[in-house]
Amino acid sequence: MLRETSEAPEVVARQIAANAGICRDLVRRLKATPPRFAVTCARGSSDSAALFAKYLLEIRMGLVVASVGPSVGSIYGGRPQVADALFLAISQSGRSPDLIKLAQAAREGGALTVALVNDPASPLAECCEVVLPLHAGPEKSVAATKSYIASLSALLQLLAVWSDDAALDRAVARLPDDLADALKRDWRPAVPVLAETPSLYVVGRGAGYAVAQEAALKLKETCGLHAEAMSAAEIMHGPLTLAGPDFPVVLFSQRDEALDSLSELAASLTARGVTVIAAGPAKAERALRLSVADGLHPFAQPIALVQSFYPLAEALARARGRDPDHPPHLMKVTETR
Repeated sequence: MLRETSEAPEVVARQIAANAGICRDLVRRLKATPPRFAVTCARGSSDSAALFAKYLLEIRMGLVVASVGPSVGSIYGGRPQVADALFLAISQSGRSPDLIKLAQAAREGGALTVALVNDPASPLAECCEVVLPLHAGPEKSVAATKSYIASLSALLQLLAVWSDDAALDRAVARLPDDLADALKRDWRPAVPVLAETPSLYVVGRGAGYAVAQEAALKLKETCGLHAEAMSAAEIMHGPLTLAGPDFPVVLFSQRDEALDSLSELAASLTARGVTVIAAGPAKAERALRLSVADGLHPFAQPIALVQSFYPLAEALARARGRDPDHPPHLMKVTETR
């Protein structure tokens, strides 16, 4: 896991170069026939990447994005009406029968189907019109790291081309360097705080909420921790009752319109005695602050945060006496139906 995590900057640099032409061709189609809406289909870490796509496309392109449960087709026999939609299927292996079946139905139903997969020869890639390869190379650890980051970077590159946004172009160009810098950020000071805790929240908002979901999944998977991802807007309702000194909150933030609300949340939590571990530019005076670079594009910052997070998860797993490379009861490829 740790070795594969460290390969992510190189993976992203390779991917950006290799996918430039595919993105331009795809965007020409999207501009010639704008989709009425977008649909995502994914599971596990890839579903967190799909949530990242949702925030990017809804915030920047004004395109409504819906997540369709793969079991709608594979178990219940439904055929969602997706004519004239952009259908994004995201998978590391591209071999889950339920994703494949739904992608086939979407293509037959008139959607423009795009597969983001690490294996461009996979069944999922073969049944979609367009393939955006992740170029992550072999990934042996059960816990996906570099392929997840590659999914986010592929989505960011597509958005940059589609939106004709110079700032996003620059964010994509510098992303490999930003990820290399993120790898150097030492988040191990959080290990003693989290090593003995039974439960925690991982909180974010906007694009940061997507990587909060991924972080919570990895804490469950590698560390055996009861970690729940929570939107900063939702935690102030019923979930706030659980947070406290022994139920910490890991807070991800990026410098966008949600920053003030995240800073206010951090202040409110610490005032109540909640242990807060803060990663990002949100103000959190009484929190344990983790080292991050500032000045990143708000859509690139979450990718850098999860790059810094993965070594923390690996170290925390070992501190809790677990092997992060071989989580119990899990397999690398989960072929859900």
